[in-house]
Amino acid sequence: MGFLYETHLHTCEASACGKVHGEEYIPYLMDKGFSGIIVTDHFFNGNTCVPENLPWKERVEIYASGYERALKAAEGKDFNVMFGVEFNFWKDEYLLYGIDKQWLLDNECIMEMTRHELFEAVHKAGGIMIQAHPYRERDYLSDIKLAPTACDGVEVYNAANKPNMNALGYEYCTELGLPMTAGSDIHFFYEGDMGGMLFEKKLGSIADYVAAIKERSGIPVRLSADGTITPVAEIKEQTVPTGLPTLPVLYPEGK
Repeated sequence: MGFLYETHLHTCEASACGKVHGEEYIPYLMDKGFSGIIVTDHFFNGNTCVPENLPWKERVEIYASGYERALKAAEGKDFNVMFGVEFNFWKDEYLLYGIDKQWLLDNECIMEMTRHELFEAVHKAGGIMIQAHPYRERDYLSDIKLAPTACDGVEVYNAANKPNMNALGYEYCTELGLPMTAGSDIHFFYEGDMGGMLFEKKLGSIADYVAAIKERSGIPVRLSADGTITPVAEIKEQTVPTGLPTLPVLYPEGK
């Protein structure tokens, strides 16, 4: 069946919306058949619980603590814990893969960057930038912002999204011709459908994940509550839109 990885996960150490400590995810997701996770807590410009009145170094240390707790809990287990970031602009969010805590410590300037500046900085570090849940609609959102020239791919299946939102993202990514990813966007334990990336080979590091996405060697999948793994491409309701978005779609190019 291959190796399944959760690519979008939040801990209560750094995400204000997170309900689970980093270490608590390990037995829970191993039991569901995952081979590893990428911890992608909300950064300081998103729904963070990291105090803003602390020095940058202290804030980054707190931010990375959910990942580090998960990493420690996975020691000695056949389960890989990797580091990522969910970065917010104007309520459009991006998953950053291939950077680490030291990179954050060295780059306080990212808080002032535009989408394209961050895109370039992440590339320079050897990472990638994926637009998360691009067609998400929530009561706190007034529009949908798409940045096709500031991302390396699109999260086309997000388990927290309604099917048509995912389908619009799938259609958008297909039109762009970019790599596709999938994840649960998990914040707490639950028994519903989940998402992830399925690979033929086990990943040894976040660099392996970045390379696999660039090579398009992973398959975005849905993990159903009964344990069935289905490629997203085979799920009509998640790939064929049944309606247009109800929010206006904006393209903040060059920002």
